Amino acid sequence: MRKILFGTMFLGLVLVSSIPTMAKAEVEVSVSLPPLIVFAAPPEVVVIPETNVYAVPDSDVEIFFYSGWWWRPWEGRWYRSRSYSSGWSHYRNVPSFYGNIPSGWRNDYRGHHWKGHTWNYQRIPHHQVQGNWRNWERNRHWERQNTWGVQGLQSPPQSGPKQSGKGKGHKEHNGKD
Repeated sequence: MRKILFGTMFLGLVLVSSIPTMAKAEVEVSVSLPPLIVFAAPPEVVVIPETNVYAVPDSDVEIFFYSGWWWRPWEGRWYRSRSYSSGWSHYRNVPSFYGNIPSGWRNDYRGHHWKGHTWNYQRIPHHQVQGNWRNWERNRHWERQNTWGVQGLQSPPQSGPKQSGKGKGHKEHNGKD
């Protein structure tokens, strides 16, 4: 009799404890992140003339470096990361620098020309841009170094630091770069 009583109590306990498990609802949230881009080595970049924006020229994917962040568009959205290879997170707006990037910059890179002038760009190793971008921007390094490597390009007057992202076509955004 005791075995039946304990067995019944055990069975009741199992049933009662499994009810909350069966009543649990599953909610699935899908966040789509851009696919990883695998580089054999850290990518070299070029600085896009008349800006402080660096681009990875040898990738089929648009990847930029600006103000300490790596940026990339994917499926109509923008993503940024502190690393070129991982940690991408969604950025709600178009980054401020993007309004000054000509859509044909990659063709200009391949053809070694910029606005009708010869562009002798400098390929910059990853570690150099990571370690120096802030000082280069503050000191107008690329503008002073033969105007971004573009022969015959007229520099704007030296009234103050060059502010990339503030030209024609620039759109303000609500997020921070």
